[in-house]
Amino acid sequence: MTAVSALQPTGLTNLAAQARLAQDGANEIPRAGKKSLLGIVLNVLREPMLALLLVGGMAYLLLGDLTEALILLAFATFSVAVTVVQETRTEHVLEALRDLSAPRALVIREGVRSRIAGRDVVRGDLIVLGQGDRVAADAVLIEASDLQADESLLTGESMPVDKSVDTDGDVDPRPVGHDQSRIYSGSLIVRGSGVAQVVATGAHTKMGKIGQSLASLKSEAPRLQRDTARIVTWCAGGGAAVALVVVLLFRLLRGGWIEALLAGIAIGMAMLPEEFPVVLTVFLAMGAWRIGKVGVLTRRASAIETLGSATVLCTDKTGTLTENRMSVTSLWLPSGEVAAFASDRPIPEGFRHLLQNAALASAVKPDDPMEIALHKAASAETQIHRHRELVHSWPLRPGLLAMSNAWREDGILTVSAKGAPEAVATLCQLTPELLSILTDAVEAMAVRGIRVLAVAHAIAPDPNWAETQHSYNYELAGLVGLADPIRASVPAAVAQCRSAGIRVVMITGDYAATARAIAREAGIAGDEVLSGAELTGLDDHQLSERLKTVNVFARIMPEQKLQIVQALKASGEIVAMTGDGVNDAPSLKAAHIGIAMGKRGTDVAREASAMVLLDDDFQSIVQSVRLGRRIYDNIRKAMAFIFAVHVPIAGLALLPLVSGLPVLFGPIHIALLEMVIDPVCALVFEAEHAEDNVMRRPPRDPAERLFSVPMIIWSVFQGITAFVILGALFVITGNSSMPEAEMRALTFFSLIAAIIALILVNQSYRATVRGLIARPNKVMLYVTAIIAAVSGLILSIPTAQSLLKFGSIAWSDIALAMGLGAGLLIFLEGCKALIGLNGGKNGETSRWIPR
Repeated sequence: MTAVSALQPTGLTNLAAQARLAQDGANEIPRAGKKSLLGIVLNVLREPMLALLLVGGMAYLLLGDLTEALILLAFATFSVAVTVVQETRTEHVLEALRDLSAPRALVIREGVRSRIAGRDVVRGDLIVLGQGDRVAADAVLIEASDLQADESLLTGESMPVDKSVDTDGDVDPRPVGHDQSRIYSGSLIVRGSGVAQVVATGAHTKMGKIGQSLASLKSEAPRLQRDTARIVTWCAGGGAAVALVVVLLFRLLRGGWIEALLAGIAIGMAMLPEEFPVVLTVFLAMGAWRIGKVGVLTRRASAIETLGSATVLCTDKTGTLTENRMSVTSLWLPSGEVAAFASDRPIPEGFRHLLQNAALASAVKPDDPMEIALHKAASAETQIHRHRELVHSWPLRPGLLAMSNAWREDGILTVSAKGAPEAVATLCQLTPELLSILTDAVEAMAVRGIRVLAVAHAIAPDPNWAETQHSYNYELAGLVGLADPIRASVPAAVAQCRSAGIRVVMITGDYAATARAIAREAGIAGDEVLSGAELTGLDDHQLSERLKTVNVFARIMPEQKLQIVQALKASGEIVAMTGDGVNDAPSLKAAHIGIAMGKRGTDVAREASAMVLLDDDFQSIVQSVRLGRRIYDNIRKAMAFIFAVHVPIAGLALLPLVSGLPVLFGPIHIALLEMVIDPVCALVFEAEHAEDNVMRRPPRDPAERLFSVPMIIWSVFQGITAFVILGALFVITGNSSMPEAEMRALTFFSLIAAIIALILVNQSYRATVRGLIARPNKVMLYVTAIIAAVSGLILSIPTAQSLLKFGSIAWSDIALAMGLGAGLLIFLEGCKALIGLNGGKNGETSRWIPR
């Protein structure tokens, strides 16, 4: 791109500006094609799980079971509402981009300066820039005076970038680097002033292109929904087929269509797996609430299920690993003395002079992050501006990267200077020996990723200031090292990620030396750094090979962040990505789990992400991973219980057909059992504690299905065992002299005892019953107490017994029912020990137990 020449100082005419506005459109991000509310609802209703909830609710309603129907319909309504809200929030991302990219602007048109809305800025407009202004469009500078811009929204870097008029005819398109003549929409002017000609507006700006990339990216589809939809479809189809066969057999063997229909409805209800979508809906909603309690907002429920299988965490440096603020860290004196600066410790006397002059060489009311840090460090000791009057300033110049301020105090003129070490060395006219010492000190700081400023001081012989900084005899005061400090919680969080098998990768736009130093301090493995320039020369295969060993990426452009995330995904990794700037939004949306910073992050990053760290604490990511693994484990435990508990229920409903004994259960009995099973699934398993090895095992295989063959076999085995015990009881009592009503009551309450035993067996993969007692699940205690109370009421209220066709049973029969449940529990716990449940290498469990 060539620089604009022969510019008219009067700017565009109003007529020309209107024509450009009509031709190019408003200076804002184009609106994405929004989904209508009706369209979102219809998409939700197409989901098999939701359809099953609605059909199940209608079936119960037709059967006259209003309570169960209302419960299922309430879950369906809740699912629709949650999905609609999430879809609507996702649509806000481009809205946030447009609002951010269109601030008000001061333009020159027909020689007159006027303030207009950012959306009305057009190509060719001359925009006037001053300290504190938000740039309204991409533009090329034609005038600049000591101009610096904060481009952190685009680059992720907290350091401002020097800007100057291009004199060579070329404009570097990169948004990172110094001495560029191009400024970008959304950036902030932190120092100086200038005039620029607009070259791109709206979707053609750097920020607009980010918005376009967001619109083209698709979020990851929830894996749990696919697995659950498939299994519930199979179960519903199988249950309907079995129910039809039961109706026909009952009619042929026993006669009576009404009795046959009731038997078919009972077996259909027994095999209807409506708990699956209930469990998924409730667990993910409650999971989002639990994760929110540790400071993380879940915007997409699919992120919860993916947390447990995350293998790579790609993190930005600025504002994520670091605090996104510059801070004085190191001090050096020409005598060779070195001090590490800390705000909570007193500064040695010799270093106070250095810090004071560094602050005096800065703006009185600074906006530059480094100058703010210098003021903060110096003002901790004294009020540096007291009794001093600023009389003149010499700003940075392309030929001398140093600035000086002249101060008058008690009639004496003193000058303080700071800048690049080589520039200050020139001002001080250092001897070769001292220059060599200075260079060594600078390099020692630079390799640690510290930004270095040299500071000098002079006493003017004349009370009137000179024309240039070179007119004074400066004395070198020393070096000040500044850095964006790492968050205190980061090293421990990275270590926990490593123990959980999660690889941490840092991607930053900063220099390689800074990136390497921060990575080493954070505990990120490896010293190899891949730069953006090197990445540009790699094809997809070469990049895939380098990604196997490189964990630190430096000088990375926004589109390269997206390239890295997509390459990791193509390699089979499950990628979580953290970020806070506009530049992070495409990669946040492309990752399996996008995690934005809540406090420091932009609206664009938050809207594009799946999760938001409300407190910006990196440690919260680790807690979220732990909770994500716990939630997924508990979902599998609940699913295993559902498989197991439906086997004896269905078996006992079918057994009368082949045994010739009276029909045991009708629809009302199945509905009553569901009133026990549903709260167990939705409450007890959701509240279950995490397994003790939850953060000491590798990430879950992303290809592993929710309903694995080993899990189904183990669940069916539990159910068959319970059915054999209960079936034997039913056959023995049925062939005895026990009345039918008493037999039905005894079998029913024995089934309740067996259900409680199945709950205890599936509550933990590793803990024994003794271990469960040591860490009690309070919800389980409440549910058990309620079940016992309801059972007691049924046995003591004649009306309830008559409704359920139960007879009175003796205490010995109650003891028998409890004994059968205890025997089932002991047997299955023994089986868990036999198949290696108590853990193998690295705390892993047998492949026959879902982990």
